[in-house]
Amino acid sequence: HVQLVESGGGLVQPGGSLRLSCVASGFTVNPKCMGWFRQAPGKEREGVAGIDTDGTTGYADSVQGRFTISRDNAKNTVYLRMNSLKSEDTAVYYCAAGIAWYDYWGQGTQVTV
Repeated sequence: HVQLVESGGGLVQPGGSLRLSCVASGFTVNPKCMGWFRQAPGKEREGVAGIDTDGTTGYADSVQGRFTISRDNAKNTVYLRMNSLKSEDTAVYYCAAGIAWYDYWGQGTQVTV
């Protein structure tokens, strides 16, 4: 069965950096869509960044220029490098992946700024 496991969250000072990782297992082919979402207390889950198997990326306006998404297709792993973190980036960050869309989700990792 498909499983997504995130790591790398934690507590960081404003202006600091973190890198999140997510390993996807159980896929028979590389998932086309891999990305990161987040949910802050009292708010709806929102998309942060996504990346296709060909490296095409997309970012939320709020993180453009500060966050960088990347992936290692050989390892079915997606990363999120977060720089210049702000207090408003505090949230639970979820990894998601799927063949055609984000069908599978990780348990989430807390990022507190």
